[in-house]
This record gives sequence, structure tokens and C-alpha cells, in this order.
Amino acid sequence: MSEFEDALTLRDGEFPGSYAVDISAGWTIGGGINGGLLLATMAKAMSDALGGRGHTEPLAVSAYYLSPTRPGLAMVETDIARQGGSSSTGSAALVQYADDGRREERIRAMGSFTDLSRLPTEATTRLTPPDLPPVEHCVSKDDAPAGSPVPDAPLLERTDVRFDPASAGWAMGQPSGRGLIQAYFRLADGQEPDPFVLLFACDALPPVSMDLGRYGWAPTIEFTVNVVARPAPGWLRIKHYTEHTAAGHFVEDCQVWDSEDTLVAQSRQLARMPREPKG
Repeated sequence: MSEFEDALTLRDGEFPGSYAVDISAGWTIGGGINGGLLLATMAKAMSDALGGRGHTEPLAVSAYYLSPTRPGLAMVETDIARQGGSSSTGSAALVQYADDGRREERIRAMGSFTDLSRLPTEATTRLTPPDLPPVEHCVSKDDAPAGSPVPDAPLLERTDVRFDPASAGWAMGQPSGRGLIQAYFRLADGQEPDPFVLLFACDALPPVSMDLGRYGWAPTIEFTVNVVARPAPGWLRIKHYTEHTAAGHFVEDCQVWDSEDTLVAQSRQLARMPREPKG
């Protein structure tokens, strides 16, 4: 079992449709558990609850992040909204309990699930894969100089990310101001990508606010991922970008392309813009 599969391992909860999961500190970055990993965990619970009709793969999943999730035990409570012929829909709440026994809801999500192998394969798009140099000419976190704003976080040990040098100036304290970060991505332990990995991949790169020169924590408010194809084995290529900031928030778009130049997932999230540095 890979580390990612282990992170998504669920146990039966206290009542039908509820699942227990151990949230590992190994997926922490910036003081919190990565939102994409948590989205994949909730999607796995909804998939298990809906799996009776073979609709086990995420097609569209949206979540609202209500409070920070901490490492430790969590419960995912699911509800089936609809079971159809080509897709089924469910909802889920990720819950933890405070030391005094108070129930604290962390995330509320809703998702549609399907069997991607039964969907039409033809696709039309005006989008093109990110223009990246060969992977051996890209840079990793280990290439960052001393004092770089690249965080030292457990999450980074679980991923292998090779950044496009043309969009990695933020890592040297020289953000371009374009709000664009592109990279190759794969799991560090060698697990090949699948639809649940895609949910994680859409949130695996640093927030594009860093390329705007804003290096602080950028908490997600709402996050939606659409999975449009099963990915081929090999490196994923990810393009994170923003075209709009307003009201102290920014909208981050993401495209994920597989090794065969297929667009396999797209996402959009609303996040809070880090504060301007003092001085």
C-alpha cells in the first residue's frame, strides 16, 4: 500500500455511512493538513458509500473549508443524495472532536461519481498542455537556495515536484507577478496517478499568491475539482494560475495533464490572499 492509499484508508464508523480515518501529520504544509489530501479522503468516503452501482470514481467534487483540520482521528459522515444510471451524487462532512467532546465540523463537501471507463472518450478543447522543459531541466525543492521561501514541510517529502524554471522565481524571492506556477508532479513513493490522486494534485503546488509576492498562509474557502479522464501512468503536468484577485481573496485555476497530453482534471478554488508583509 502506498502512503497516499494509506492516508485514504477508512474504517467503519459509528453508524451506516460514517467512516473513521486517521489524519497523518505527514501531509501537513504551512501549519495545516493539505486541502487536496482532505478532499481526496472525503471523496473516497463518498465513493465507498455510493459504490453499489459501480459509481466509484470522482467526476465533480466541491468542498467548503470551515475550520482547520488537525492531525489525528476524524470522522467522515456521508449521505446519498441520488443514485442514477450514469452517475450518483452524495455529500459528506469531515468532523473532529475537541478535547471537551465538542463536535467540530471541518469540511462540508458534495460530489458526483461515475465509472469513467463507460463515458464517451471524444474531447474537444482550446487548451494546450503547459510548455515545460524536459523534466531533467526543471528544478526541485532541493535546488532552492538557503533562505528561500519554499516551506520545509512534511508534505513535500510525499511528493516529487519539478518546477518550470521560468515560473519558479518566487522560490528565489523574485516572484514574476504573473500569478503562474507550472511543474511536473508525481507521488514520491512511485504510486501511479488515479482519479483520487488528481484531486490531491490540483492542490499540491504552492499557492499562486507566492508568484504575486505574497508568501503567507493562503487558506482555501471553496474548492471544486472536475475529473474528466483517467490519467495515464507517468508524470502529471500541472498549471496553476490566477486571473483575478479582489476583496482580499484570489481565484486559483488549475489544469492537470497526463503523460499522453490528455487534460484529465481542472479545478478552481477561492482562497484568502496572504497579508502584505510589514514594513
